[in-house]
Amino acid sequence: MKMRVSAVQYHLHTIHSFADFANQVEHYVRNADEYETEFLLFPELFTTQLMSIGDEQGRALPITAMPSFTEQYVQLFSSLAAKYNMHLIGGTHIIEENGKLYNTAFLFYPDGRVGQQKKIHITPWEVKGWNMGAGDSLQIFETDKGKVAMIICYDIEFPEWVRIAKARGADVIFCPSCTDDRHAFHRVRYTSHARTIENQVYVVLTGTIGSLPTVDFMRANFGQAAILTPNDVPFPPRGVLAEGEINHDMLVTADLDLSLLYEVREKGSVTTWRDRRTDLYTDWN
Repeated sequence: MKMRVSAVQYHLHTIHSFADFANQVEHYVRNADEYETEFLLFPELFTTQLMSIGDEQGRALPITAMPSFTEQYVQLFSSLAAKYNMHLIGGTHIIEENGKLYNTAFLFYPDGRVGQQKKIHITPWEVKGWNMGAGDSLQIFETDKGKVAMIICYDIEFPEWVRIAKARGADVIFCPSCTDDRHAFHRVRYTSHARTIENQVYVVLTGTIGSLPTVDFMRANFGQAAILTPNDVPFPPRGVLAEGEINHDMLVTADLDLSLLYEVREKGSVTTWRDRRTDLYTDWN
């Protein structure tokens, strides 16, 4: 089973209306459609671009305004998923439930279904700057190409969380991220690659680039998309199927052959998933 995936290095810049945002989003989807992409990943927190629209005084909208865009965001991505017959991992968007804000990833199916995954591990700045709430459950999403999971940025730095996703059948991990400097970027990149080796899965990763000068906590972005594999034959020696140019506005595309994952789990140079010592530590199954 093969699936073609693409990841957007989304360029954040000041906009003036939701229509500006919608046009930029569709530009990337149309670009991916030209490559016959089946799954397209957007970054974490890219919808904060909507905060730059500003209020009547020209000040950036507060984070508490983000849920007011949720209906338009869902309608936009649902319509594009159907129009282009593509699975869209719509990065993350801030929603509100019971008076609490949640950083939430969305999966839009071509047939109109919508899946959600709240971010589980919340960074100190998300708590201090935005008082963000934490999710408490992992969702595994069935698609016609297999099971996938959405593991959001900081969540990828916790090996137990991806281990659970793999134990529940996910072969592809989509990781939308948003990092402001090299330290943060490399934490997410290195741990994403570690997760491919530990669990013999694919990780599709991307992040925001550009800046929102009027939006607090989004003034700097350092990002690069990458499509990562286990480090074993028959994959590339570096374990990188494709990667973008750092901080460039672009799309990265590659084909994932899921049968190769099952091959290396059974008879690879190393068989990390099979060789877990679950007699000594937790079996996440």
